[in-house]
Amino acid sequence: MRILLVEDEPDMARLVRALVSGAGFVVDHAGGLGEAHEAARQYNYDLLLLDRRLPDGDGLSLLPIVRAMSPGVRVMMLTALDELNDRVMGLDAGADDYLTKPFQGEELIARIRACLRRPGGAPLPPLVVGLLSLDIATREVSVAGRPVALNRRELMLLQAMMRRASRVTTREALLEEVYSLLDEVQANTLDTLVSRLRRRLAELDSGVAIHTVRGIGYILTEQAS
Repeated sequence: MRILLVEDEPDMARLVRALVSGAGFVVDHAGGLGEAHEAARQYNYDLLLLDRRLPDGDGLSLLPIVRAMSPGVRVMMLTALDELNDRVMGLDAGADDYLTKPFQGEELIARIRACLRRPGGAPLPPLVVGLLSLDIATREVSVAGRPVALNRRELMLLQAMMRRASRVTTREALLEEVYSLLDEVQANTLDTLVSRLRRRLAELDSGVAIHTVRGIGYILTEQAS
């Protein structure tokens, strides 16, 4: 899942990006309304982490613009404005949640996961292909019930491919879901990651395989028993 952090304070931006990317999300960063607007034109974000006091205006002004482009996007205000009327204003403007600074990293991640759940708060069902299962909420992977350890990039790639199991996933779609605008991506970066995950899935006897579709992308399929 892709998140846009709109925060003008560099140290806070680095902290939040480290926390959120460490939890397995792709995080882009914008330092103001203009940058955020341009990023939202390029990508469909699942969530905005939005500051109020920005160099070029109030973060709340971005809400209707982004929602018009991506109606399903979730918005969490992340701001030092902690008075009751500030919180009420943010929620009335359409924010799904309002977290004030300073905050605990664990609470931030928990609130992000809550925001990304389905309307009504129902948890998303796990992704299951072959013997492989991925719990989207907890980011836990298992093979035939046995826990499996994957690194952050492998997990993000696996989720993107399991969501499209038995369908071709283009290279562009995978790059968008696994790497942020700040990541340095070389021509063979994605291929190397796919190869590593492919070997790992084979070693685990996961019952799935990743196949290359030349010139287009990749496809994850269940292996015949």
